[in-house]
Amino acid sequence: MPLESAGGLAVLAGLLGLCIGSFLNVVIHRLPKMMEQEWLAQCAEFRGEPAPDDKEHLTLATPRSRCPACGHQISALENIPLLSYLLILKGKCSACGIGISPRYPIIEALTGLLSAWTVWHFGPTAQAVGALLLIWSLIALAAIDLDTQLLPDSITLPLLWLGLAFNLTSTFTDISSSVIGAMAGYLSLWSIFWLFKLATGKEGMGYGDFKLLAALGAWLGWQMLPTIVLLSSVVGAIVGITLIVVARHGRNVPIPFGPYLAAAGAIALFWGPQLTERYLGMIY
Repeated sequence: MPLESAGGLAVLAGLLGLCIGSFLNVVIHRLPKMMEQEWLAQCAEFRGEPAPDDKEHLTLATPRSRCPACGHQISALENIPLLSYLLILKGKCSACGIGISPRYPIIEALTGLLSAWTVWHFGPTAQAVGALLLIWSLIALAAIDLDTQLLPDSITLPLLWLGLAFNLTSTFTDISSSVIGAMAGYLSLWSIFWLFKLATGKEGMGYGDFKLLAALGAWLGWQMLPTIVLLSSVVGAIVGITLIVVARHGRNVPIPFGPYLAAAGAIALFWGPQLTERYLGMIY
């Protein structure tokens, strides 16, 4: 493919990624609240009580986005990815002047850059389409886990099945490796969870981590699982030790593992075979 065409596609993918990043901010903020509303309604139904009288029923589409401090509804001009935050709002609500979290433009920029790189890396192929869906899901999962220590089934489970579906035609790996990857990904962390719990009486990770690794195994095959686990464990250990030493993060305060799995999965998506080859070369 000509270099100019590849660059043009990457730019278009980056612009699309900025828009998707804006939507991911909505998902990251609202999905845990939607889950909480659903849990409260289910608990009330189980107890035979009337459903909680929510002042506002949240969905990903309604109500319109607004400032959490003053309730000002965000206009279309204030909702342009990245540009509104930097040039129009300058990091503050236009109504009350309260600062807006920089996480919003960071998510948009990260999604845009990774989307552009994905299309540049894979070109106009089915791999690029699948990789974009995987990357967008991993960004949402990582941010939600950082905020709430939750990895929603509404993202992880469809992600797993989508990985299997893409690999029916061997998009990233053959279907046998994909199915085994899903099984091995789940069972490996599930086994570690129970061994740790039996040894210490504590839960070292959540069930969402099992499902996320299963999804990554479905997308990339069982061969990538050791690389993903090794990368996520190393990064997690470094960050955890840094938080304890520098930020005086309590040893008993849980640290979400999902962001490290997500980051390792993204690295394995782009450079997994090369990393695995180097790793095996060091051993042998």
